[in-house]
Amino acid sequence: PRADVPNVQDLQYVVSDGSTFVDLERDATTHTVSMPTEQALEYTVTNTAISGRYRLTNTYVTDPARATLLIKTRFQSLDGGAYQLYVLYNPSLAGGAGNDTGAWDGANGALVASDGQPVFGGTVASALKSSLAFSAHSTGYSGTSSDGYVDLAADRRLTNQYDTASVGGNIVQIGQVPVGADTTFTLALGFGANRGGAIAAANASLSAGFAAAESSYRSGWAGYLTGKPVPAAVSGDTSLRRTYRVGVMSLRAMEDKTFPGATVAGLATPWGDFVDGAALGDGYHRVWARDLYQQGTAMLAAGDAAQARRMAQWLWNRQQITTWTQGDGVWYGPGSFPRYSPVSGVSGATPRQLGCCEQLDQDAFAIVLAWQTGLTDAATWSKIKLTADHLVDFGPATPGERWEEQSGVSPSTVAAEIAGLVCAADIARRNGDTASASTYESTADAWRAALDGWTFTTTGSFGDHRYYERIEHDTNPNDTFARSLEDGTWWERDIVDGGFLDLVRLGIRPASHPNVTASLPELDAVDSVTTPSGNVYWHRYNHDSYGESQADGTGWPAGHGQRTGRAWPLLSGERGEYELAAGRSATAHLRAMANAGNAGNLLPEQVWDRADQYGFTFGEPTGSAAPLAWAEAQYVRLALSIDAGRPVETPSVVAARYGGRP
Repeated sequence: PRADVPNVQDLQYVVSDGSTFVDLERDATTHTVSMPTEQALEYTVTNTAISGRYRLTNTYVTDPARATLLIKTRFQSLDGGAYQLYVLYNPSLAGGAGNDTGAWDGANGALVASDGQPVFGGTVASALKSSLAFSAHSTGYSGTSSDGYVDLAADRRLTNQYDTASVGGNIVQIGQVPVGADTTFTLALGFGANRGGAIAAANASLSAGFAAAESSYRSGWAGYLTGKPVPAAVSGDTSLRRTYRVGVMSLRAMEDKTFPGATVAGLATPWGDFVDGAALGDGYHRVWARDLYQQGTAMLAAGDAAQARRMAQWLWNRQQITTWTQGDGVWYGPGSFPRYSPVSGVSGATPRQLGCCEQLDQDAFAIVLAWQTGLTDAATWSKIKLTADHLVDFGPATPGERWEEQSGVSPSTVAAEIAGLVCAADIARRNGDTASASTYESTADAWRAALDGWTFTTTGSFGDHRYYERIEHDTNPNDTFARSLEDGTWWERDIVDGGFLDLVRLGIRPASHPNVTASLPELDAVDSVTTPSGNVYWHRYNHDSYGESQADGTGWPAGHGQRTGRAWPLLSGERGEYELAAGRSATAHLRAMANAGNAGNLLPEQVWDRADQYGFTFGEPTGSAAPLAWAEAQYVRLALSIDAGRPVETPSVVAARYGGRP
């Protein structure tokens, strides 16, 4: 299936003794995660019953030849007891569970499900099979008497078996796997455009066997990693090295297989346990130009120039707006890029799928990525010119800055705009358009000269009162203009973020620029947190509300009060790039990012930012997205930047123009 269409809500085991207990694998076991090899994105998850009764060891791979997820499972009775094992599958096909139907296919011994409502022009079906044939099975509706888990919980046995759920709804499928004291088997979850296709995938994968798929999967990843050496900054440390390799592989894995170059922001729905899954809730399964730039620069530095170039080509061939196009409550003009889009791009997308509103840094980053990947041919130049002209006419103020919440003049957005225009000027000259090149450079120069007057306050409430604001509504950073946020109304001169560091990372200001260094103490005092183990992380900005409720720990979409944005590990990476530009070490920032990872060395969007509470641990992942592709890219890029002794993303043409460190 496409990377922008999530299809599974839940897939786990249920264990019972048939009389006294029913355990959900997720809740009744302790979990350990391991990688059988660092050279493949393969995981083994070992779940041991808290009661000590049993253990489940699950190894996950995808079949490289088919649309099948394979899980090799070993079930062990640890106390000599006889147990029943069930697999519980809650499909959420075509991005939502509101229209799923399911049945038992006796001829193939498979639990099949489908959603006949097309999403992005196609339908999705699944087929769940076991190498040990299911001895009992049922398909019903979640939370009702036909729900197999509800049936099990009532009397510890699968008493009622339903062969079909033919009316669209939120279905649940369950199958009993016959096991003894120590049993190993393989589950196959196949996908297709219809049930027949899904069954064919699952059957073929099981017929070939788990060992064959695992061998092919591992060799494919090992081949991909060949010629992409691990940087010295991480090679000698297991955690740092694994986080790097997982980062490179996860960025590769998140590229859509139908539309090459389209890499989603994350294969996750942040706070998915609080999201209504009845309809398409694509979470981060969308493509943001900003995130694609971050990913592309990381892949380019890591040695995958081909994927980076595909990303740039996808932006210009599929996501650029070339004629007035309706978004979600806005119209996007020619030359702009939407807030986000499906992996297929803007063609055929609905206004909701393009979002609201335009963010000029995304327009600019598309130009920078084209320049960095050598995409400077005449055909691409004609598209770049449309966007560069749009930036000149529409900037520097943006309808939305990089956190997608406020309009105005943002240091981070203007930094991207300046870099984009300088790169556009170079591409223009390569194509003989010296007049456009002159316009772009003079505009970039003017915005650079004016930026501090627009966004550097000298009357702020923090520190010595002198620092960059997060965003300015007009051009007076010393006035008392107030912005209303979820936690109250605040003068914008007292809202601080680290976006000004982009001026250095993009080569527009040297690290030693007085206003940059003057802003660091306020940034650190207002937005940083230090964990008990010494890792330092930063918030997006003070007064951020994009996070769990401080009242009860519920996730952001739940709508509960006192929502607080937590710390973002990728901001530690951005700070690390600045430290390198300033001639200092960034090793501590790299380690902080790695320490934020989960048990699979995948990096989250946010980590808990205070003493342990609501089941969260200070400095460890919250309920936000993991892995976040932007975070993975930032880690990979920082590791390579440490080896290079400078930020590898800095466009040399920008640094050369403004005297930044190339």
